[in-house]
Amino acid sequence: MTRFRASAPVASIVLLTSVTVVPAEPLPTETFKILPAALAVEAAQAAVASCKQQGYVISVSIVDRVGNPKLLLVGDGASALSRRLSRRKAYTAAVRRISTGELAKQVAAPGAFNPTLYDTQLVTATGGLPIKAGDETIGAIGVSGAPGGDKDEACANAGLAKISDRLN
Repeated sequence: MTRFRASAPVASIVLLTSVTVVPAEPLPTETFKILPAALAVEAAQAAVASCKQQGYVISVSIVDRVGNPKLLLVGDGASALSRRLSRRKAYTAAVRRISTGELAKQVAAPGAFNPTLYDTQLVTATGGLPIKAGDETIGAIGVSGAPGGDKDEACANAGLAKISDRLN
């Protein structure tokens, strides 16, 4: 009898309360292109070969559109620093969607916003380039190890040139 008395008020509240069930709206969908692994490997190999012809030993990193590592190719004898820096250059180019050289110019202006203060993985060292399919950034390439960022960027450009005809 005691159980019935305790459950009776709960049951009456449930019966008297009207609950309206509304179907949820579908979640929005986003579609985007991705950089295939085969193209990433090809671009990295072309960048290493380009720098090797000039006598430079480099590391190349390729990241996806949000900066997650996709590939790291380390030239024979490349320094440990070049491995880390190439990844950070690629990350910067992917998340900012501009080259690391362009970012360096932007932050050099007096009073300019400097995003490197808020994301410690961003770098302004030249050698990181976004990989674009049309206007859409689908990844980035970062090169480090050559004597100077301009040479790093030239090797990164050689890697992009190798696959550019297939980025549609």
